[in-house]
Amino acid sequence: MKKSVAGLDQEARAIRIITILRQATKNMVEPASVFIVKQFGRDPFLILISCLLSLRTRDTVSLPASVKLFEVAKTPEEILKIPIPKLASLIYPVGFYRRKAIQLHSVSKDLIDRFGGNVPATMDELVSIKGIGPKTANLVLGQGFGIPALCVDTHVHRISNRLGLVTSKTPQETEKQLKELLPAKYWIDYNHLLVMWGQNICVPISPFCSKCAISDLCPKIGVKRRR
Repeated sequence: MKKSVAGLDQEARAIRIITILRQATKNMVEPASVFIVKQFGRDPFLILISCLLSLRTRDTVSLPASVKLFEVAKTPEEILKIPIPKLASLIYPVGFYRRKAIQLHSVSKDLIDRFGGNVPATMDELVSIKGIGPKTANLVLGQGFGIPALCVDTHVHRISNRLGLVTSKTPQETEKQLKELLPAKYWIDYNHLLVMWGQNICVPISPFCSKCAISDLCPKIGVKRRR
C-alpha cells in the first residue's frame, strides 16, 4: 500500500486529520450553515437561502442578514410576498444584495412552480434551478437533508491540495478526488471542519503552521511563507 506523510496511507491520513480537527475546532465559530441548523432546525429551504446569501460574502456579514430575513420569511411563499426593494434592504449588506433579492424571488417561484414549494433532495433537481450550482447543492444535500455530500468551497479546495490529499486545479476535480478517497460518512464533516480551519489557522497566505494541530500530517504543499 502506498505510504504518505507520517507513514499513513492517504485514506488513513485523511481520517486522522478529520478526527484531530473535530477536537481542534470545538471552540471556533461554526460555519453559517451549521449555525442555521442549530438555530432553526434542519430546514433545507433556510440552508439554501443562507447559502445563496453567503456567496461572495463573508459569513460574518451573510449570517446576520440570513437571521434577519428569517425573522420575516421562512418559506418560498413568504419570500415572494416581500417586494424586491424591501427584500434587498432586508439582506443588505451582503454582496450584490439587489441582484440576490431578485434571485431569491426567482428561486422561490421555481420551487413553488416545479416542486410544490419544497426543496428537492437530488443533485440533478437542485442544479436545474437557476442560480444553484454544485457547491450550493451539495451544502443543501448535506446540511439540509443529511444526505452524504461533499461541498467544496475555496477553503476545502485550497487546504485539500495543501495537505496533498488531492492534486487538483478546480473545485470539481477536488470533489471527485475526495469522494474517491474518503468514505461517504465523512463527507459532511469534512466541509465544515476545513472551513473553520481555513478561516482561523490554514489561511491562504502565511498560514499559522506553528499552532496547527495537523502540522505533522501536512506536507505544506505550495506554502511559501508560514507563521
